[in-house]
Amino acid sequence: MLKCPNCQSKDIGKIGINQYYCWNCFIELSVSKNMINTHQVEEDGSLSSLDDLFDEEIRRLSL
Repeated sequence: MLKCPNCQSKDIGKIGINQYYCWNCFIELSVSKNMINTHQVEEDGSLSSLDDLFDEEIRRLSL
């Protein structure tokens, strides 16, 4: 099960193919090559990467 690397919540909704949204801390997540990429949704709808805030170990998807 996917868990948010930011808040550790499991309250994750699917919004597209390999794209998810954390309803607890309101960040968008995408999965590529077993790695979770995190993004902040800006006011204009664009995405800003938050990956530099998290270690790779935290972002690695464990199945």
